[in-house]
Amino acid sequence: MSETVKRDRPWLMRTYSGHSSAKASNELYRMNLSKGQTGLSVAFDLPTQTGYDSDHPLARGEVGKVGVPIDHIGDMEALFDQIPLDQMNTSMTINATAPWLLALYVAVAERQGVDPKQLQGTTQNDVLKEYLSRGTYIYPPGPSVRLTTDLISYTVENIPKWNPTNICSYHLQEAGATPTQELAYALSTAITILDAVRDSGQVTPQRFPAVVGRISFFVNAGIRFVEETCKLRAFNEMWDKLVQERYGVSDEKQRRFRYGVQVNSLGLTESQPENNVQRIVLEMLAVTLSKNARARAIQLPAWNEALGLPRPWDQQWALRMQQVLALETDLLEYGDLFDGSPVIAAKVQELIAGAEAEMTSVQEQGGMVQAIESGYVKRELVKSHTRRIRDIESGDLKIVGVNCYTQTAESPLTAGTDSGIMKVDVQAERDQIAALQAFRANRDQAQVDVSLAALRAAALGGDNIMPCSIACARAGVTTGEWSEVLREVFGEYRAPTGIDIAMAGQVGSAAMDEVRARVRRTSEELGRPLRLLIGKPGLDGHSNGAEQIAVKGRDAGFEIVYEGIRLTPAHIARAAQEEGVHLIGLSVLSGSHLELVEDIRAELATIGASELPLIIGGIIPEDDARQLLTHGVQAVFTPKDVDMNAIMNKLVDIIRRSNGLEALA
Repeated sequence: MSETVKRDRPWLMRTYSGHSSAKASNELYRMNLSKGQTGLSVAFDLPTQTGYDSDHPLARGEVGKVGVPIDHIGDMEALFDQIPLDQMNTSMTINATAPWLLALYVAVAERQGVDPKQLQGTTQNDVLKEYLSRGTYIYPPGPSVRLTTDLISYTVENIPKWNPTNICSYHLQEAGATPTQELAYALSTAITILDAVRDSGQVTPQRFPAVVGRISFFVNAGIRFVEETCKLRAFNEMWDKLVQERYGVSDEKQRRFRYGVQVNSLGLTESQPENNVQRIVLEMLAVTLSKNARARAIQLPAWNEALGLPRPWDQQWALRMQQVLALETDLLEYGDLFDGSPVIAAKVQELIAGAEAEMTSVQEQGGMVQAIESGYVKRELVKSHTRRIRDIESGDLKIVGVNCYTQTAESPLTAGTDSGIMKVDVQAERDQIAALQAFRANRDQAQVDVSLAALRAAALGGDNIMPCSIACARAGVTTGEWSEVLREVFGEYRAPTGIDIAMAGQVGSAAMDEVRARVRRTSEELGRPLRLLIGKPGLDGHSNGAEQIAVKGRDAGFEIVYEGIRLTPAHIARAAQEEGVHLIGLSVLSGSHLELVEDIRAELATIGASELPLIIGGIIPEDDARQLLTHGVQAVFTPKDVDMNAIMNKLVDIIRRSNGLEALA
């Protein structure tokens, strides 16, 4: 390379990580930083995300599984031990409890002697998409928007380098969104949040452009990388026009579309997982090739995320992918490669037209909050995902190693004693609970009570929630205590499931016709329609699989009982008995399957319903699957089981066997 060539600066490089405990996660962070990672991306466990302490009954089996447990300021301090926060750019994937985790971060920075005005990073803080995808919401949409508004308003004045929200379309795509829907729903969410900040009166009109300038996005990039590149260029164009026309922002720098990205995890496969490496690299190109639409920060999933929790080496591999592209190739030496392309320009305009039409539909609902509450957006996402599943079933959408070219040699990547993934030691949860209880016993309870009373008063009175939350953090309040006060003030919420979609049944499929015939015959032999309960126990809110089984089951002729996410084992057992179901199907993706199945089986035994057959689907390692089958679970399904007709036939077989009917051919 000639010395005269000027290269652009690389993007911020992150890996999304956290597990077991703050201490273990801190060691992982410092290791990753030593390998060239330039920013942190913190994964929190589900109890932390949904506002429960580690010793809450609903947290059983979930502590430290999909992220780091943070119960109080001591945990947050341990998480960032020896990491100077005035020099670090930290992204925190946190939504419903975002004000609380930022409060803890500020309090830890103060203990390090760091002025909060120096802090740089991002709180995801896009709770609206949680009602549509990940499911880690707590409060109704209205109060949730208020908390988001408070955090944004506070940071603009007090933590001016902080990105107070990532409008997060990433999880919309994971929930089935097309590129058009991803554009429309993300920008509609941004309008809702910016309007709320403007209308709250907490920021003066003169300072409002600074709010717009701190809004960032977190997007997804799938395998169709040309279309995804066009989507990002469309985002740029639509955002610039939106903030200029709707909010009167004249400063070009404050209108810039700033986004980070994790490339698509939905398309990663358990079958032939080595293919995920090339998928990840190709998806990274979508957010780097176009200079004028290049990501500001990138984190890549590991090749084995469809199998379980990545190991440090797997995360290193994902980081090296970024480093090779940024440092070894000539990508950063050129201007935008796509400017002037009529093909790209036409596709961008097609996406913009489709997104604007869908944004109009959202506005006709009354805006994004109303479109969530009515179930409109959720239904549209479930429809899109159902079409994708049908295309995979029919072969119209080809997935290498899944529905084509399935013959393979055994992968050496998964042949080791750990099966290619990391498992969280069950002792980590016990240790976290013991440490939490010791922390509670040694704090100043009077100071805790005073700070919680101030939090309650702010929530009731409409004051900004951040100052009293920071005071709570300093006083030693726990995550569960902070969230419980707001639960008492705002109440809790259960979002629409979206499975009540109006779609024509699948036609032209001999396999589906056979499933319907088997369901119909078994129903006739049992004297009533087959009824299936789909349960989402625990705190895992990723409901795509459960929703698609519900839609498919209904199309096959089952009656479906599905009440959404975060059900207790007692609720599932009681509903199964009261609804007279023939089979219980559980969906668990958080790694807590062993504990939850044990608890549900105990509840079924308590009410005299032990005979009900139980199946489970999720990200379940082979060793755990064998253990579940040994303990009476009738079938275990994982991401490699993509043939939905085969799954439906298996359910019929299990129901027939459990009811003493002869097997069908």
